[in-house]
Amino acid sequence: MKLPSHGSNPFYLYESLQIPLLEKQKRIDFSVNINPFGPPPMIREKWQSYYISIEDYPDPYCLQLKELISKKEHVKEKEIFIGNGASEIIFILASALLKNKKVLIVEPTFSEYQKACEMFGCQVSSFLLESEKNWELYADELLNAIHEVEAIFICHPHNPTGKAFQEKELYQILKEAAKQNTFVIIDEAFYDFSTQNHSMVQYLQKFPNLIILRSLTKMFAIAGIRLGYALGHEAVLEKLKKYQPEWSVNAIAQKIGALCLKDDEHVKRTQQWMEKERNRVSNELRKLGFDVSDSQVNFYLLNEPEKQDLKELIVFLLKHGIVPRHTYNFRGLEGRYLRLAIKKREENDRLLEVLQKWRKICSYL
Repeated sequence: MKLPSHGSNPFYLYESLQIPLLEKQKRIDFSVNINPFGPPPMIREKWQSYYISIEDYPDPYCLQLKELISKKEHVKEKEIFIGNGASEIIFILASALLKNKKVLIVEPTFSEYQKACEMFGCQVSSFLLESEKNWELYADELLNAIHEVEAIFICHPHNPTGKAFQEKELYQILKEAAKQNTFVIIDEAFYDFSTQNHSMVQYLQKFPNLIILRSLTKMFAIAGIRLGYALGHEAVLEKLKKYQPEWSVNAIAQKIGALCLKDDEHVKRTQQWMEKERNRVSNELRKLGFDVSDSQVNFYLLNEPEKQDLKELIVFLLKHGIVPRHTYNFRGLEGRYLRLAIKKREENDRLLEVLQKWRKICSYL
């Protein structure tokens, strides 16, 4: 059974499980963890004015975006690296800084870290988080591994659980890693979905070994545009630039990114709504007897107690128009969990209805 390695594009999941694809209006894609309210309205209003942008080459330095990010994050423009999505930056990092090095990945997590590192000859090892410890990251347990590697990947808030790690634990990891010049790459693609400030950007000046990854595609629902950035020490980012193709970030992406970075209200509204809706959905799922990860963002892990493989539940959901994200390619999960996004209230209610049917069926077995 070869399932697609990412969420979105439900066709491939239905096809791999040999299930007839439901019409688009009859299915809801919970495998996509982007803002359920879509892009800021301003993008639609200005879309036609972007047409002229396709006639000229884009700014190769993305100066407008860098200026906006600099003011927003209180960093220097030289400490900002713009890329064609966070995924491109991960591969550039691997090629520019990590080639043939020993790399530790805190897992389960985004599969592109390992894919990029292995492409450039890295020796990859894993540090597995445990559900029994509420997916918490403890620096003391990681210290021995830190001394044996030259780079560490940490997703925070964590994908796929939505867990936000404790600042003191991340700080201790940074401190220990700095002693041996080990890079700590913290992927904050989902940090802006939380009402609490979980970013480690405040430590950039203190730790030149720290690199922070950010994505604009999740909060602003512009996945098709591909836009992300990295924050780090100027000397480190200069090395990345040598490996990035010229004009990597297209002109339309730069204009849309600038609009998004100015729209603080869109972010604030999403954060406040997401917190309430996430708590509501999690409570209802627990009432139905499911285990739900302690998420602080726009997705969560769901576990069916005492079941070691959720293929049967995946098939049931797909037949009822609910598209989940499988976890067969997440190390440490191996299909025992599903990742589900927080969607609009009526869509979440549909998920709950389908899971109620599943629970009734299970009670008769």
